[in-house]
Amino acid sequence: MKSENPSEARLVPRHESTRRVPIATAMRESLHEGYTARRFREDALAGVVVGLVAVPLSMALAIASGVPPEHGLYTAIVAGGLIALMGGSRVQVSGPTAAFVVILAPISAQYGLGGLLVAGFMAGVILVLMGVFRFGRLIQFIPHPVTTGFTSGIAVVIATLQIKDLLGLHVEHMPEHYVEKVGALFEAMPTLRLPDLVIGLGTLAVLITLPKLTRKAPPALVALSLAGVSAWLLHLCVDGFDAQTVAERFTYVGADGATGHGIPQAAPSLRWPWSWGGPGGAPLELSWSLVRDLIPSATAIAMLGAIESLLSAVVADGMTGAQHDPDAELVAQGVGNLAAPLMGGIAATGAIARTALNIRSGGRSPVAAAVHAVFVLLAVILLAPLLGYLPMAAMAALLIIVAWNMSEARHFVHTCRVAPRSDILVLVTCFALTVIFDMVVAVSVGVVLASLLFMKRMADIADVRLIHEQHDPLVGPLPKGVVVYEIGGPLFFGAAQRAMSALRTLGNGVRVVVLDLREAPVMDATGLVNLESAMKRLEGMGVQIILAGVQPQPLKLLAKSHLKRDRERVHVCGTFDAAMDLARWYAAGHSGAAPDPAPAAATAK
Repeated sequence: MKSENPSEARLVPRHESTRRVPIATAMRESLHEGYTARRFREDALAGVVVGLVAVPLSMALAIASGVPPEHGLYTAIVAGGLIALMGGSRVQVSGPTAAFVVILAPISAQYGLGGLLVAGFMAGVILVLMGVFRFGRLIQFIPHPVTTGFTSGIAVVIATLQIKDLLGLHVEHMPEHYVEKVGALFEAMPTLRLPDLVIGLGTLAVLITLPKLTRKAPPALVALSLAGVSAWLLHLCVDGFDAQTVAERFTYVGADGATGHGIPQAAPSLRWPWSWGGPGGAPLELSWSLVRDLIPSATAIAMLGAIESLLSAVVADGMTGAQHDPDAELVAQGVGNLAAPLMGGIAATGAIARTALNIRSGGRSPVAAAVHAVFVLLAVILLAPLLGYLPMAAMAALLIIVAWNMSEARHFVHTCRVAPRSDILVLVTCFALTVIFDMVVAVSVGVVLASLLFMKRMADIADVRLIHEQHDPLVGPLPKGVVVYEIGGPLFFGAAQRAMSALRTLGNGVRVVVLDLREAPVMDATGLVNLESAMKRLEGMGVQIILAGVQPQPLKLLAKSHLKRDRERVHVCGTFDAAMDLARWYAAGHSGAAPDPAPAAATAK
């Protein structure tokens, strides 16, 4: 098939896979612009501020994921530093996040810490491959109601799980599913401990009121520091006041073999992920069956990590006016999740709240996030004994606030008020499935449901209608025996059959049918099959078929299909005017091939 514009045939650009593997693009750009001592001071200050928030938050997120708190700190140190230096966003801060809790907690319960770290390592491999094969741009095709739905659902699950430590409840066994978990919490209500409740509610009050009074002090740092001091003083002054602390809940085995309480006062060390053991500390052997069982979990971690990190990077772009490299960011997230399990760290991804804090504090290059990782490392080495005094109820209160901010409740309600019904259906479905089942089911069903609803919308706008003589593009009345059908919208598998069905009602005495394809930008294989079927039926009736104003993509598809092979009654014209001239020529009683030169006709060979 020849096009009137030869340049139309050159629609395939140079394949992007010939480019180098995207890595450290943000750092290279920052250095290329010139990195001064003043910028370092600004980045270092921002990194310290973020580090102050990251220390208690990383501990709380690790505890919520079912592992000792130091593993959250190791994540912020190893993954947070590597991802910052190797990523595609200048201001992104990565580490453990609340979104991962609902995925990591069931894995740690079933496979232990070792299985959780192996799953995180496998997720790192998947993320690196996603970045290398440049899947970064594809994440944007996940509909907004899907991300909002599962994010709000995760927030509800996280907040619910914190009730146990907030109230000091004693639950023998926490069930796997949400409804059963709620039932177990209600059954454990008689075990409520007043000291934990007092500390938890007091921490909540500080976390809620402090941001309204001042924005200079990090609420998490102030609230948890006050909680630790208050719990210690009340324990000294009030008989029987004993709020459970991190040191009372968690123990570790030091390098000398002695058992310690709280957090080990040492930097993370290299160790095989599976060597941390399975459920209850039982030995865990790396095997193909273990890897096979963890593939679904690793895939879920990778997908959520990709979505969360790129969403965070987009938010950061909006705050700074910069533009991130999504593929480089995915590669960096993968490398970070490969390295963290080797040092005892759990899964990491971009953290929206910490990234926003970094920007507000003056961070403008990856150095700020790297400094945040160094600060967390120094906190572990120098302050580990003090971190053990943090009350568990205070950590639970912090995560409740994190869950509330994560839920975006006002945005959820606003979307339900103003969005189309189809989007509301996707939103509510993803929310409910996340709460009742898990995020993997929610995202899978949400994307499929959103795709089906999108196809229905496209099918609704793709149609074929008969054009009357008074139609503006026509000059003069239509010749006798000529009909024109205008095809509007894309001809793809969701709409082609509905659109082509209009051609079945052709009346008697028709000699020429002109199909106006100027408003059909896209055609797929199903559209082609339906079009060919309609043309075959018209050919059987002895009708001449003229395709008018075919756009580049459908034109190439028609050329590949050899539309004109053994078909003398099918013609393709580059313009609508040329098609009408050809229609008048056949309507005048001429037969056979069109005269030479053909009236601006570009026929498919």
